[in-house]
Amino acid sequence: MIRSANLNRRSLLAGFAASPVVAAGIGAFPSAARSEAATAGLISPNVCMVLPEVTEGPYYFDPELVRADITEGKPGIPLKMQLQVVSADCTPIPGARVDIWHCDALGNYSGYKSQGSDGTNDTSGETFLRGTLMTDDSGIAAFTTIYPGWYRGRTTHIHYKVFLDERTVLTSQIFFPDALSEYLFQNTAPYNERTANRDTTNANDGIAKQVGEGGYAAIREQYGYYDAALVVGVDDTATSTQSMMPPMGDRPAGPPPSGASGATSGQAAVYIPGKDA
Repeated sequence: MIRSANLNRRSLLAGFAASPVVAAGIGAFPSAARSEAATAGLISPNVCMVLPEVTEGPYYFDPELVRADITEGKPGIPLKMQLQVVSADCTPIPGARVDIWHCDALGNYSGYKSQGSDGTNDTSGETFLRGTLMTDDSGIAAFTTIYPGWYRGRTTHIHYKVFLDERTVLTSQIFFPDALSEYLFQNTAPYNERTANRDTTNANDGIAKQVGEGGYAAIREQYGYYDAALVVGVDDTATSTQSMMPPMGDRPAGPPPSGASGATSGQAAVYIPGKDA
């Protein structure tokens, strides 16, 4: 019985992988595909693959804020961002720690000096658009945030980390359909208050290419907000080797994230809500 269920799951995932919608990474799926995904216990028909680890970037720190709503009043298009953490065979993983962080509508991260494309904004001491959740019994962590903006040299994205334990940590990024991003940035406030034009899209962003089609969120427009979902496959036998990029501005006061000294790895001590005092 278990073997049959696994075969059915593999067949389902193979069908998703062959979908031209998935291959295009446009973030929209037909109702039949969504129904099949739901039958398999998945929140999205995204290809359920073990995602590659990519750079953490210069703007990660852990404010130890366990919360679903990370907006802190920041203006922007409301976004419900759901991540479902699963194993290599797409079995949901409950109790995993998920961190997300991203820039605001004007391209600024919280907690650092020299922000924005002009490098003049100071957000030291602030924690907007950062948060941590533990996955539920279905492997889901659901955050309330805003649609991320952009800054020079990068396409629109959300950073995330998934901690299964102190050894197994996946660091990666979520990407969004360029057509939707461009529409919002040109037609809605405060995104359209910027005079500069984006210089980077999904097609010429090196990290988006590295992550591949499995890194695109499935997007659905709801009344008053967008619903984004991504199924995140994690290899529960792997050890993180991702190193932190040099800072592009001053880091917050205190030690680097997780007590690291210039680099991070799956062996670094991490704060696990509900497991650490």
